[in-house]
Amino acid sequence: QVQLVESGGGLVRSGESLRLSCVAPGSLLSVQTMRWYRNTPGKQRVMVASISARGNTNYADSVGGRFTNSEDDVGNAMHLQMDNLEPGDTGLYLCNVVVHGAGYWGQGTQVTVSS
Repeated sequence: QVQLVESGGGLVRSGESLRLSCVAPGSLLSVQTMRWYRNTPGKQRVMVASISARGNTNYADSVGGRFTNSEDDVGNAMHLQMDNLEPGDTGLYLCNVVVHGAGYWGQGTQVTVSS
């Protein structure tokens, strides 16, 4: 079993920042790609950011340049620094990893950005 726990969400104003964290079993950070997804009611799920086992990152076009994904090997965590937040960034942010063909998800952390 793989347990993922997200934290760091909150209610902020446009232009402010948040730092999300996803705590995962330490070994996964070295062998698997970790991903952040955003669920928003009435909209299709979006993969916001990812980080590979080698530390390579990818971002959705809508957030690239404003968000930075990183990993913390010592703390067994992935972090998403979210700067210059916009109302369109609002949603439930979920951590995801695929292990042995099975997808694992955390409970999510809510991000709400007011204009």
